[in-house]
Amino acid sequence: MSFANKTVIVTGGARDIGRAITLAFARAGARVTFTYHGSKDAAEATLAAAAGLAGTCRSIHADLTEPTEAAAVVADVIAQGGGPIHALVHVTGGLVARKRLAEMDATFFEHVMRLNVTSAFQMAQAAAPHMRAGSAIVLLGSQAGRDGGGPGAIAYATAKGAVMTLARGLAKELGPSGIRVNALAPGMIATTFHDTFTASEVREKVAAGTPLRREGAAEEIAAAALFLASSDAAFVTGASLDINGGTYFS
Repeated sequence: MSFANKTVIVTGGARDIGRAITLAFARAGARVTFTYHGSKDAAEATLAAAAGLAGTCRSIHADLTEPTEAAAVVADVIAQGGGPIHALVHVTGGLVARKRLAEMDATFFEHVMRLNVTSAFQMAQAAAPHMRAGSAIVLLGSQAGRDGGGPGAIAYATAKGAVMTLARGLAKELGPSGIRVNALAPGMIATTFHDTFTASEVREKVAAGTPLRREGAAEEIAAAALFLASSDAAFVTGASLDINGGTYFS
């Protein structure tokens, strides 16, 4: 799949799944702009890793929970001669912390929603006017949005379920313009997310119970993102692609 000279924005593209997606598009020849927030060192490492690939790669610091910053990112890309936008891949999001119902307050819940859902809405709203027929938006959902998540993941699971619903709604609205919108729903992928929030014994148990008997790799999510952004997926829109090794069937 070639994305030679095509403009791609990857939010949260500095590490883990985001980095794998950024590098995959750069390897395929795209002009990639990725955003980062709290991971400057990781952003610099991603830029270094992209050096010498077929495409180009640049980074922008942004807090996409803020209403004006999504528009600023898109405006920057367009100002650099990056229009029209061929693909927006929105990876920004996170669990923040594991909190059960009694431990959460409204401020925490709303923050998780803003980080995962509002950021996706704001990026799609900013990017869509600069997209043309044949372009694509790919949002990052989660298996948690399918099955409710693990202990203390109510807010995160709710947010990821909303992200996948957002993809379906956007697919209907933007479809007549030829813009496709899909989501990815990863299961347990070997990333710093699970290094931080999931105990090693839980990871081992989940991997052992997966039909493929392993965790997934960030590069496997990146391959799916490229497919959904490519013309090979020209008749795929409104879908949430499960990538979990068979742990959960939707």
